Amino acid sequence: MSEFWQAISVNFDKIVNWIPVLLKSTGTTLLLTLCSVSAGLVVSVFLALGKMSKLKILSKLCSAYIFFFRGTPLLMQLFVVYYGLPYMGITIDSKFFAAFLAYAMNSSAYLAEIIRAAIQSIDKGQLEAAKSLGMSYPMAMRLIIIPQSIRRLIPPIGNEFIMIVKDTALVSSIALVELSGKTKDIMIASSSPLVFVPALAIYLLITGVFTFILNRLEKRFSVYE
Repeated sequence: MSEFWQAISVNFDKIVNWIPVLLKSTGTTLLLTLCSVSAGLVVSVFLALGKMSKLKILSKLCSAYIFFFRGTPLLMQLFVVYYGLPYMGITIDSKFFAAFLAYAMNSSAYLAEIIRAAIQSIDKGQLEAAKSLGMSYPMAMRLIIIPQSIRRLIPPIGNEFIMIVKDTALVSSIALVELSGKTKDIMIASSSPLVFVPALAIYLLITGVFTFILNRLEKRFSVYE
């Protein structure tokens, strides 16, 4: 252990110089994660409601979508979007957009199950009571059910965000440079594994900040419990 700290002190200047380069690549990691989870969250609401729909065709289609993206590796989905779609005549010029598309579709499938479970955890009697008061189904969902389910959604959505942050490392397979890919490039160029120290610190900082925000939101919405 003492040898590790000795190596850190000897190479401290190098580590400091690596930080700005890593932070620049962190922007890609954060942007991809935020865009993917945000888009996935929007799509997941429709998928969750579609899966719970009494319309069998819609329910089966949404269930099949969720089953496919939850049951296949994210890396394979990324390859299909980046390499497969152009082969079928659908051109994607941007590596970032290809990654965003794959991650958003994957995230929407997982978030749909999270949202469905949260909505179904609310007592059905509340929906029936809302209908008896003359509320339509969309109105009851918007005013009664969804506000109560938000607090239950926050922790699993936070877990999904953290998983996407870490899974962005896969985009290096299509030559899109983010934090993990840049760390690997620096390690190869410098022949020093110490670059993983600031990289790990940055990952911890990202997850720590986001966890703090989620905890604050969870307390904010606890009023509905």
